[in-house]
Amino acid sequence: MKPSVILIKKYGNRRLYDTTSSRYVNLEDLAAHIRADRDVRVVDAKTGQDLTRVVLTQIITEDAKDKPTGLPLELLRQLIIASDEVRQEFLMWYLKSAFDTYQKLQDTVQNRLSEVQSILSPLDLMKRFLGTTASSSPGAGAGADSEVEALRKRVAELEGRGGKPGRGKRRSAKKR
Repeated sequence: MKPSVILIKKYGNRRLYDTTSSRYVNLEDLAAHIRADRDVRVVDAKTGQDLTRVVLTQIITEDAKDKPTGLPLELLRQLIIASDEVRQEFLMWYLKSAFDTYQKLQDTVQNRLSEVQSILSPLDLMKRFLGTTASSSPGAGAGADSEVEALRKRVAELEGRGGKPGRGKRRSAKKR
């Protein structure tokens, strides 16, 4: 269950006040809340007007200042051009769809990596190996013993054919 919305009041001097923790915050603090999947709502302290969208956009632009990997220039231009409501709604729908697809892909990749990591874990491999040998030994004790015995016989047979080092054909060749 998600906690309630974190209410932030924005004052005329651009200061942001977190009413849930009773302290002033900055854009980085808000970004941290959002990254932690908490709902944040920003309102004008005097009028109560919802400023959440404006502040979230400000966080994105502030973040883009430090990193050259922000939104592509062409996309930003298209956002500005999309001033009429229909184009803007379509563009927002498209961006949301693309982001949702990206999130699903990321989740799938993370799940697959977790599965592979657990499969390749040495401890898990040993547990599987020990579990397999333990489960096959008690239930099929004679079967496992017979396999071991068959392998022993085969090794003895191969040793008998090739002879042990220092014996066999070489020695008999010297006697002639």
